[in-house]
Amino acid sequence: MNKIIEKPVDFSGLQAAFAKSLEEGFNCQDVQILRKSYDSFTANSDHDKKSPMDQAFREMLMFKLSTDLEKVGALVKLSVDAVRAEIVSVTIPVVLLGDIFETVTLDKCERIFNYVEEMVEVWKEEVFFSSCKNNILRMCNDLLRRLSRAQNTVFCGRILLFLSKFFPFSERSGLNIVSEFNLDNVTEYGVNGKDLDDTLEDIEDIPIRIDYNLYCKFWSLQDFFRNPNQCYSKASWKMFQTHATTVLESFGSFKLEDPRPGSTNNEDFMNEEASDKMDIDLNVSDTLIKKEIEQSVRQAENFFAKFLTNPKLLALQLSDANFRRAVLVQFLILFQYLQITVKFKAESNTLTPAQSEFIQETETKVYQLLEETPPNGKRFARTVKHMLTREEMWNNWKNEGCKEFKKPDESVISEPPPAKRERKPLGDCLRDATRQGKFFLGNDVLTRLWNYSPDNLQACKSEERNFLPQVETYLESSRDKNDTSFEWRALRLLARQSPHFFTFVNSPSYKISDYLDAVRKRLAKERLDAAKQIPGALTTNGNNSESIMNSAETNEQETVALQEQEGEPNEEGELEDEDEHNDLEKPDEDNNAHSKPLTANKEQVEELAPLIGDDWKKLGKKLGYTADELLYFETEHPDRDGGCVAMLVNWFVDDDDASLDNLAYVLEGLEINTAAKAVKALIERLLKAKQREDELAESTKDKNI
Repeated sequence: MNKIIEKPVDFSGLQAAFAKSLEEGFNCQDVQILRKSYDSFTANSDHDKKSPMDQAFREMLMFKLSTDLEKVGALVKLSVDAVRAEIVSVTIPVVLLGDIFETVTLDKCERIFNYVEEMVEVWKEEVFFSSCKNNILRMCNDLLRRLSRAQNTVFCGRILLFLSKFFPFSERSGLNIVSEFNLDNVTEYGVNGKDLDDTLEDIEDIPIRIDYNLYCKFWSLQDFFRNPNQCYSKASWKMFQTHATTVLESFGSFKLEDPRPGSTNNEDFMNEEASDKMDIDLNVSDTLIKKEIEQSVRQAENFFAKFLTNPKLLALQLSDANFRRAVLVQFLILFQYLQITVKFKAESNTLTPAQSEFIQETETKVYQLLEETPPNGKRFARTVKHMLTREEMWNNWKNEGCKEFKKPDESVISEPPPAKRERKPLGDCLRDATRQGKFFLGNDVLTRLWNYSPDNLQACKSEERNFLPQVETYLESSRDKNDTSFEWRALRLLARQSPHFFTFVNSPSYKISDYLDAVRKRLAKERLDAAKQIPGALTTNGNNSESIMNSAETNEQETVALQEQEGEPNEEGELEDEDEHNDLEKPDEDNNAHSKPLTANKEQVEELAPLIGDDWKKLGKKLGYTADELLYFETEHPDRDGGCVAMLVNWFVDDDDASLDNLAYVLEGLEINTAAKAVKALIERLLKAKQREDELAESTKDKNI
């Protein structure tokens, strides 16, 4: 048989065949259809077939998909799969994006750029990065040339952020190696001084006088911020020093008020100082910070890349917190540049001792002004200080030549561990301990604790190990009764040692200090009543003595004095003691009912767990569990609510303070309201069931009687 020799197909034939298969593969989003069509032309080389396939992609984009942005993204993703299948050129995905960016409007470019950002990890792959990095850089620069940095600020920022993510830190094309300044950023200002006075003569809300002199000094500082090297000149430095002092004094004499409703500057500072000193829960504080940040972002709808210099706006700008912060941060950036070491600074650019002293004093004043600028001035000042510290680290990195970041080599053999000292044989240790009449447990700490006392169990029961004071003694101690820590500890002692913690209070006052004072009086009265009953019992037995009678008389006198003190009428003419007794005197049955807190069994916990959901770890931290314990619950019970069920069952069994009331309180604090309502409903159900059992037991008892 004669062998059939296929002839190679020309460019137009390949392009027509590939265009047909591309349309079919695009509809199915299947690159294998393109692969089969590509492999069917065996007579052509790969070099001959890739060019027609590239052209088929470009023509399909330009003539069929240029108006449908979603299909543009799908075609780009299909081209990425085609590159991995080795049927097109490596640069074709970026070429397609460059073609579409050149043919559509800027608003569509901004939407198409989403695909570029989403596929940043694809562009960083080894197969794409080396071949496409120059094309991507050229495409982004072309976009930046079309955009206006004043009107399209956000889009320009997105492009620059994408380039920073795409290129490594050590890419020298994206670094300002020689520390050049943008001298083209000129701030133009100036107006006739008489006209300026006419525009400002009706302003009465500003406590400082805004005249032409202040206006010129203020905006002339922008030239120093634009080119800090001017400060090394004596004449320029004297001008900068004068203008900066005037502007900062005007800021200091005109304080801003907190725009948040119901708050003032003083309250804001006091709250921030108190929050710095208090040890608060990190999870709660992080949540509050995130909420405030989200709220501030929602409020900041407008952003201006460059402020206007119209003299009529200066009074309003001085009242704007964002404007003031921008100017103050410019001062800090300038001061940092003047003080740090920069590799490409001229040798003559050095500060004199007087200049350094002025910068340090002014820098302290600027931070103080930032802290006084609401809202959240202290937090903003701390953030700026942290950012400038990191900027100094990057400056040191640039001074060292922008070395590439590399992961540590794991193959490097670490230093050998130090030689272990010889241990004494176990038999010798046991023999020495037996001779001394002691125990040896193999661990220094355990050995010391076990030999602390001849009878360890009796030592554990010693009264010296009881560090918990009595609630009566603690309530009568000389402390500030309005101290929150004192109130918290007093309530803890009261719940542990006295049934009065579980009594219901109908007092019109909701202060904890008033409640604790009422409990203290009640406990003192009960102690006196108990002391009064002891002499009477001894008299019945015929054991009267002079000392017992004296103690009885003393107790009676204290009781009368306490009753007189408690029976004094208040300003409204009512007896406080009667209200307190009505609140605190409860039947013993109620105390017994509350002595055992309500808990939940496993079946009831399984009903509550789905309502808690993914917030069960947050709940676990509030209940006292560590991150390792929560991870253990999650790994041991991998089903959806298994970790939550195991944690709550363990809490009800092991924790002395575990109760459904405490669980409902914690859930409300975490704003898990659905689960909190379910817990309260469970409490009511259990109380009703208990009440029915008591009634049934009472009726059964009456029948037996």
